[in-house]
Amino acid sequence: MDYEIISNYRNDDKLRKLFNDLSKQTFGLDFEGWYKSGFWNEKYIPYSVLADGKIIANVSVNIIDCSVKGKDRHYIQLGTIMTDEKYRNQGFSRTLMEKILSEYSDRDGIFLYANDEVLGFYPKFGFKKTDEFRFRTTVSTDRPACIQQIPMNSKSDHLDFLKIKSALSERSSVKTDTDDLLMFYLTQFMQECVYKIEGLNCCVIAEKDEDTLTVYDVFSDEPVDPSEICEAFGSEIKNAEFAFIPENTSGLEKYLYKEDDTTFFVLGDTLINDLPDILSFPALVHA
Repeated sequence: MDYEIISNYRNDDKLRKLFNDLSKQTFGLDFEGWYKSGFWNEKYIPYSVLADGKIIANVSVNIIDCSVKGKDRHYIQLGTIMTDEKYRNQGFSRTLMEKILSEYSDRDGIFLYANDEVLGFYPKFGFKKTDEFRFRTTVSTDRPACIQQIPMNSKSDHLDFLKIKSALSERSSVKTDTDDLLMFYLTQFMQECVYKIEGLNCCVIAEKDEDTLTVYDVFSDEPVDPSEICEAFGSEIKNAEFAFIPENTSGLEKYLYKEDDTTFFVLGDTLINDLPDILSFPALVHA
């Protein structure tokens, strides 16, 4: 079968549609809204196999530049790994992986999140399974909620939020330059998850599920106590989980985190050596 490997085609309407067709078929995800919002940029690069007039396999490269304990790091994350069901077990994913690993061998490390059904595939390329750790806490307060939702319904809302965010500091131990991935979530699935806290120059990305709060990120002008963030959501919150590693973990419980049907793989000595400082990458960096 004749096929072609293509990459970095986000501005090609025809090829982008073919990519979206496979993504919707595989994951139920449509990247078109992200593209039209202007946040799909040069940091998200699909590497795809084009055959029979459609994209039949893909591995996407995500450029993850970040700071780990003050050290600049240049990682890549592999994501949107998919193959059309009719073309599986023909070596297309292996071909894409080999090409990507060759082209990005100068990076500080590579990581990915794999479905448990393909755990035997990635060690063939040198990837190692590793544990992730997160933090959580109980919350006890009788104060009413003192939060205000930040609207994320339009392009102007998105730009207003990014302007506010740029004036604040990220309160994560791993500081990432990934506004593109952040806005993938905030322009689609998490439009109602952005808040500011009354009395603080602080923005929080968080999700409430009954009495549990999941905090995804915090931006503020001054360091802020994680417990103060949680208490701002009011007395109905009894438990809080942090889907990133706060720069201040005082009073929080560290625990081994395992997402259902997902295993964390890493490649590269620098990244492996950084893992005790990273513990886990922020959830809003996952692609």
